Amino acid sequence: MNAGRLTPAYPTHPGEILKDEIEYRGISQRNLAARMGMQYSVLNEILNAHRPLTEKTALMFEAALGVDAEPLMRLQLKYNMLATRKDTSFMERLAQIRKVAVAL
Repeated sequence: MNAGRLTPAYPTHPGEILKDEIEYRGISQRNLAARMGMQYSVLNEILNAHRPLTEKTALMFEAALGVDAEPLMRLQLKYNMLATRKDTSFMERLAQIRKVAVAL
């Protein structure tokens, strides 16, 4: 078994990490949203993994919390890729594309 090829049982959305961080620091979501100049609902959706973290929002979290934006964006990319790989209809589509590519 190659440890580098292991796939987690479920992907971790960067919002989960950020939510833990602000709870640990005792910062309210409403306070943080106001400080970042973003709507509370948008912040809440990111923290609850209902909205993706964008480059701009990652940099806003970096400015507000001092949490490096790049690892957060890598988490978002991994989350997106794992979620996409669990999409069975899309994976079937990829299988069909691969069959055509092999036939060429």
